[in-house]
Amino acid sequence: MDLKDRRILLGITGGVAAYKACDLARRLQDEGAQVQPILTHGALHFVTPILLQALTGRPAYVELWDERFQGAMGHIVLSRDADALLIAPATAHFIAKLAHGLCDDLLSSVALARQRDRCRLLVAPAMNVEMWQQPATQRNVRTIEADGAAILGPDSGDQACGEVGEGRMLEPLQIVAEVVAAFQPKLLQGRRVLVTAGPTFEAIDPVRGITNRSSGKMGYAIARAAQEAGAEVVLVSGPTALAPPRGVVRHEVTSARQMHEAVLASAASSDVFISVAAVADWRPEQPSMAKMKKSADSEPVQLRFVPNPDILATVAALPSPPLCVGFAAESERLEEHARAKLATKRIALIVANLAQDVLGADDAELMLVGAQSSVTWPRASKIDHARRLIGEIAARLTIRR
Repeated sequence: MDLKDRRILLGITGGVAAYKACDLARRLQDEGAQVQPILTHGALHFVTPILLQALTGRPAYVELWDERFQGAMGHIVLSRDADALLIAPATAHFIAKLAHGLCDDLLSSVALARQRDRCRLLVAPAMNVEMWQQPATQRNVRTIEADGAAILGPDSGDQACGEVGEGRMLEPLQIVAEVVAAFQPKLLQGRRVLVTAGPTFEAIDPVRGITNRSSGKMGYAIARAAQEAGAEVVLVSGPTALAPPRGVVRHEVTSARQMHEAVLASAASSDVFISVAAVADWRPEQPSMAKMKKSADSEPVQLRFVPNPDILATVAALPSPPLCVGFAAESERLEEHARAKLATKRIALIVANLAQDVLGADDAELMLVGAQSSVTWPRASKIDHARRLIGEIAARLTIRR
C-alpha cells in the first residue's frame, strides 16, 4: 500500500472527466490513502456529494462558507493535515484561477491556503484539445508548474466532444502511479539511467526460437523506481506483456544482438546502467529462412550455437562507463556464482536471485553482492526491492563523485 496513511484532498472540478474521479477515489484508497473529496459547483453537473461520500466515507464539501467547520474556516481546516491536494479533473478555468491566485470557492481557497512545504499540489488537466493548446492555457500551466505544482498529463486520444487530441485526463490508475511517485525521494534527480528488462528471443526459423521464462517484471519495476526518483530513464526491453511506466522511454527489441545495439546507443550518456534482462547466452549460428518441417522419417535436427555479445561486460569496459549493476539468476550456489560474475564483468554490484523462485513472480528474495560484502534482502514485492535498490545505487553514486 504505497499511500498508506497519506491524507489526500481530492478536488473535483466541472469537466466531463469528473466521473473518473469516483474510480480514482477508490483506487487511491486501495493504496492506503485517506481521501477527502472537495467539489466545485461545476462538478455537481457530473457527480454528487452523496456519491463521493459513499465512496470515501467522508463528507464531500462544496461550499466555502460551510457552517460544519469551526468559524466557517473550511479552507484552513481541510488543508492543515493534508499531504497532497490532487485536482482531477482540472479544467482550463480552474488552472487559470490557480495561476492567478484567485480563490472564490472552497477548492480554490484550499489550494491557496495550503502549507506549500507540507501539502503537495498535483494537477491532472482535462479539457478539449483546442482549449489545452491555447497559449493562455499553456502559459497558466507553466506558471503553476513554476510555483511548484506537479502536472499529471494530460493524455491524448478520443474526447467526449467527439474530437481527438491532447487534453484527456489520465486514467485513474495512471494518476495513482503519479501520486505515488510524488512521495518518493528524488534521489536520482538529474541522472540518466539505462535499464534492460525481459527475455531475448533467438530465432531458429521464422516460427520457432529459443527464449526463457523472464516476465520483465523486475526490470520494469526498477525503471519505474528510477523514474520516481527523478531520473531520466531509458528502458531497453525484450518481448514482454508489460506496459512501460509513464515517463520512461522504452525501446523494444527481440534478440540479444538487437539489445546490445540499443544499449550501446545510450550507455555512454548514462550515469547508471542496470542490466536486468535475461539475455540468451547463445543463438543458433544459421537460423533457417523457412519453417523447418518434420515428417515421419525426419532425421534428428542438429543446431549449432554461437555466443551472443556480452552486453554488461561491453558497457563496463567503455572508456568512461556508467555505474554498472548486474543481475544473476542462478539455480544453485547463489553467492559463489554472483561473486564470480562480479569479478568477470568488473562491475560495482550484482543482484542475485534463484531463478526458480523469481521468474514470473511478483515478489522475490534478493542477494546484493559487492566487492567487500553481501547482504540478503528478505522476500518482498519487486517494486519495494526496486526502490530499495535505487537507494543503494544513489548512495554509490554519491561516493563515486
